[in-house]
Amino acid sequence: MLPLIIFSILFGYCVSTTGGEDNKVAKGLEALSKVLMKLIGIIMLYAPIGLGAYFAALIGEFGPQLLGAYMKAMLIYYPVCLIYFIVAFAAYSYFAGGKEGTKACFKNIMPPAVTAFATGSSIATLPVNLGAAQKMGVPKDIREIILPIGATMHMDGTCLSSILKISFLFGVFGQDFTGIGTFATAIIISVLGGVVMSGVPGGGLIGEMLIVNLYGFPPEAFPIIATIGFLVDPPATMVNASGDAVSSMMVTRLVEGKDWMKKKLTENEEVA
Repeated sequence: MLPLIIFSILFGYCVSTTGGEDNKVAKGLEALSKVLMKLIGIIMLYAPIGLGAYFAALIGEFGPQLLGAYMKAMLIYYPVCLIYFIVAFAAYSYFAGGKEGTKACFKNIMPPAVTAFATGSSIATLPVNLGAAQKMGVPKDIREIILPIGATMHMDGTCLSSILKISFLFGVFGQDFTGIGTFATAIIISVLGGVVMSGVPGGGLIGEMLIVNLYGFPPEAFPIIATIGFLVDPPATMVNASGDAVSSMMVTRLVEGKDWMKKKLTENEEVA
C-alpha cells in the first residue's frame, strides 16, 4: 500500500499542475471514483450475509480452540475496545471541538462503527465514513484526504490487538512478558504492523507473520495467532474506521482553528 500511496500523491500532484479540475484526466478520475463508490455500496448490502457465513465456517473449523485461553483473550479485548471507543474518542472529539464536537462525534459515529464491525473492512466503510464526517462538520477537502489515508495507515484498534497477540504468544510458549524493553518492542512492532496492514479483511495476517518472525516463535505459533486475529478483527476494524472520522475532526481543528464548528464549513455542501 505504501508504494501505491506515494504513486497516488505524485500522480495527483501532476494532474493538479496540468489543468486541475478542467483536466480531462481529473474529470475521468472523478467519474470513476463515483462508479467505484456505487459498486462498494452495492456490495455492502450483501456483506453481512457473507460475513455470517464466514464466521460459521470459522467456528466449525476452530470451535474446540475457542474455549479456555481464547475465551479469556476475547473477554479482555472486546471490553478494552469498547472502553477505548467511548473514552478515547470522547477525549479526541473534545479536543477537536469541545462539547459540541463530542456531541457531533457520537451522534454520527455509529453508522461507520457498525458498518466496520459487520464488514471487517476499513475500505468498505469509507463511503459511510465520508458521510459521517460531513455530518460532523468536517469540510470536503479535509475528509477526502484524511479518511482514505486513514483507511490504510491509521489503525489504533489493530495496534491494540497486536499487543494482545504478542502477550498471548508469550504466555503460550512460557516466556515472561515483562520489562521495559519487551514493552517498548511490542509497542513498536504493533505500530509498524498497523501501518503495513491493508484495509481489507484478512490483512492482519501480514502483521501476524511479522510478529512470529521478529520474536523468533516457532512456525506452529502462526495458526495460533491467526485464530486470535480472526476473532478480534470486527472490533479492531470498528475502532480503526471510527478513529479515522475522529482524526479528521482533529485535523480540521488544527487547520481551521478551535472555532471551526461554529463556521459551519459544510453548510452549503450536498448531503452525501
